[in-house]
Amino acid sequence: MSDEPEPKLYRTLFLSDVHLGTRGCQAELLLDFLKHNDAPTIYLVGDIIDGWRLKSGWYWPQAHNDVLQKLLRKVRKGVRMIFLPGNHDEFARDYVGSVFGGVEVAEYAYHMTADRKRLLIIHGDQFDIVVQHARWVALLGDWAYTLALWSNLWFNKIRRALGFPYWSLSQWAKLKVKNAVNFIGAFEAALAEAARRHHAQGVVCGHIHHAAIRDIDGITYVNTGDFVESCTAVAEHHDGTLEILHWQLTADEQRREAADAESVRVATRAAA
Repeated sequence: MSDEPEPKLYRTLFLSDVHLGTRGCQAELLLDFLKHNDAPTIYLVGDIIDGWRLKSGWYWPQAHNDVLQKLLRKVRKGVRMIFLPGNHDEFARDYVGSVFGGVEVAEYAYHMTADRKRLLIIHGDQFDIVVQHARWVALLGDWAYTLALWSNLWFNKIRRALGFPYWSLSQWAKLKVKNAVNFIGAFEAALAEAARRHHAQGVVCGHIHHAAIRDIDGITYVNTGDFVESCTAVAEHHDGTLEILHWQLTADEQRREAADAESVRVATRAAA
């Protein structure tokens, strides 16, 4: 009999901005998340595979392949999985309406929560003016973001060695730089308006790597965040409640608990 705990079962899981194929992707943490959490319906809300980065240089370690295999195993076990391509995996938009390995590919989707709220599910890059009309600026921003991730990686290795929790440089910058804050606000408002046009009571999106659940003029705006820095996902509970799952913080807590337990075992053996 396995000692592995049963995964926590939600009604629905929403994941986006995994960016498989990049060095910043937290594939191991995502595998841990998928092991401990499950749902009969999973939405992959875009930028799962980073085609932009793979075009400029191939990077595909085993852990990234393991993520895809884990997702496909869930489908084989009966999970309904809907993939809504984003701008980084826009190559998949040529296959909207198709089904691959049991995974449905769609431009957007509608989801009805347990408490009867109709949600529009869409990646969100369609409402990003920079991505739509100044692609070279978007590519430059992607390069700068990758550099920030590299810096953040080493910074957090030092923090972890000193016993401090994870801290995100880019998330801090987004909340401190006025233009970034204004962009996030405009993006959120555009997505809320899109939900209204689709006769939905809410919207679930990704794209800007900024997890949030909030009300915008009567529309529930939900952003899943990312699995590059903050390592967040959104879960729907069985009563329809939506929650952001902060898996980076959960993993840090699990490591601390494991270290404390090991310390107790060592002390117990020494006392014996």
